[in-house]
Parts: sequence; C-alpha cells; structure tokens
Amino acid sequence: MGSATTQALAASTQALAAAKDVTLDTARELFAVAHAVGESSQLSGALADPSAPAAARENVVTAVFGAFSASTQTVVKAVVAERWSNASQLVDGIEELAIRAAAIADAGADIEGELFGFSRVIAANAELELALGGRLGSQDAKVTLVERLLSGSTSAPAALIVSSLVRQPRDRRIRQLLNRAMRIVSAQRNRVVATVYSATELNEAQRTRLSDALSQRYDGQVALNVVIDPTVIGGLRVQIADDVIDGSISARLADLRQKLAG
Repeated sequence: MGSATTQALAASTQALAAAKDVTLDTARELFAVAHAVGESSQLSGALADPSAPAAARENVVTAVFGAFSASTQTVVKAVVAERWSNASQLVDGIEELAIRAAAIADAGADIEGELFGFSRVIAANAELELALGGRLGSQDAKVTLVERLLSGSTSAPAALIVSSLVRQPRDRRIRQLLNRAMRIVSAQRNRVVATVYSATELNEAQRTRLSDALSQRYDGQVALNVVIDPTVIGGLRVQIADDVIDGSISARLADLRQKLAG
C-alpha cells in the first residue's frame, strides 16, 4: 500500500466514523459503489485522477451516485477528495469502508466468527471453493449459491459482506477476501483476531483464559477463531497476524527430533 493510499484510507475511515445514520443499507450502497468503480476503467480513472480538482471528482460522484443516500454520498465524496496511489487501491478503499459500515450497522453480530466459519467450510470443500473462485459461471449464480448456503445461519452483515465479495473478486481468492474482511471488521471494533489451532475443542473457561492472556500480551481485546487440527496432538498453536506462538506437542517433538539429529 502506497503512502498516499495509507493517508487517504485513514482520512476516509474518519469520514465514515463521522457519518450519520450508518446502516446496512449504507454498507450495501458502498459495496455497489465499489463494484461500479471497479467495473469501469473510465469511472475509476476519473475518480482517482490526481490532476483533476477535488470538486470535479466530487461532482462525478453526485452525477453517478445521486440516487444513493446522503450519508453514502458524503462518505464517497470524502473518499474521492483524497489522493490514492492508483485506481485499484481506490476501489479497495471503498470496499473496506463498506465492510466497516456493515460492522457498524450491527455491533452485536459475531461477523468475524461467521466469516471465519464460512472460510473453514470453503477450506474443507475444494468443489465449493472452485465453484466460487473459478472463472466458470456467472457472478450472479455464485452470489445465489452463497446466499443459499448462508440463509438462516448467518447475520445480515456477514451475508452481505460475503455475497458482495463473491460478486467482485477482482482476481482474488475467496479465502483471501474473507481473511481480509475479518481483519477489517476486527480493526473497526478495535480488536485483533487470533487463530488458535488445537487438537480438541476448547471449553468456555479455556477460551476465556486464553483470550485474557493474549489481550494482556497484545494490549487490546483479542477475539479467538479456533481450528481443530489433530496434527497439533496437544497444546496450542496461536497465530496473530505474522506472530506465531507454538506451544503444541507436535512442535516440541519436531524440535526434539532436530536436536537429536544434530
């Protein structure tokens, strides 16, 4: 991410935070804006053109997205008023704001957990991953498949995020999209996500102790996504971003074998 995009995204995130009446419809409209801009090189070029006055770029937003809510238009105008490194990163930025808006719309929904659960379903089903990420089949058909899979089992914000990302993958793998969305939702809620690999399911007390310990270590709220992995044997392996804490028995055995071999 270029420095211009970093600054633009920070300012755009502040604009979303200041916006009034952010609802799931706001998120839905922001996803629609990201899709429209991503699909049109002419539109994305006009909105990301640093040589054009900010007012001219804002006028394009009014002309193209005038039917959207005032809240959405205000946020998008704030986005295009910034200087982005390139048009693709502008689209990424609008998409991120859409995900953040979905998180704001329902603060009580376990969006990260639901996205993680769907990611694990895809990881366990190669045919499903191919159906959603392959070049065959229309995007509408893929969205319909996702909506059918998530119907009745997932919150409206999580379902919107997944279906919107599937509709506009832009050459990104579906699990990559879901992982990014999880990080964005966690950032919006001022917490980090730890992926915990364990040979057995953790009970509520174990989850609480682990979450509290990690929260103290990382100086902030930590949400847990637990993956049952028999290869761990015993103990836990925890990954937070690029940090890995490996206290599994399998890791100790591997370390012992290495020492014996040396």
